[in-house]
Amino acid sequence: EGGIPKSEPVVLADLLDYQEGAVVSRTLAKSKAGTLTVFAFDEGQELSEHSAPFDAYVQILDGEVKLTIGGEPVPARKGQTVLMPADIPHGVVATTRFKMLLTMIRG
Repeated sequence: EGGIPKSEPVVLADLLDYQEGAVVSRTLAKSKAGTLTVFAFDEGQELSEHSAPFDAYVQILDGEVKLTIGGEPVPARKGQTVLMPADIPHGVVATTRFKMLLTMIRG
């Protein structure tokens, strides 16, 4: 299913590798409560602006990213977390290669 082993420490950034010119993702958990997904973006890769009906938390695991939230640039780097509020358009551009854990809370 792509999840992580129970009762074992893991380094999330090690769960997937960068791929040249691509965005790679791996879903760790999915339920009615929400989803946990790890992403790896090659430098310059992006997700065009979109909105979601749920709050989404972006935890930067490696590298740097420029988020756009409600039209405003929000730069973030490894070790930082950003809340992208529900129903507010947001976009993602990889300033460098970067990895993130996306936590979507449904409800």
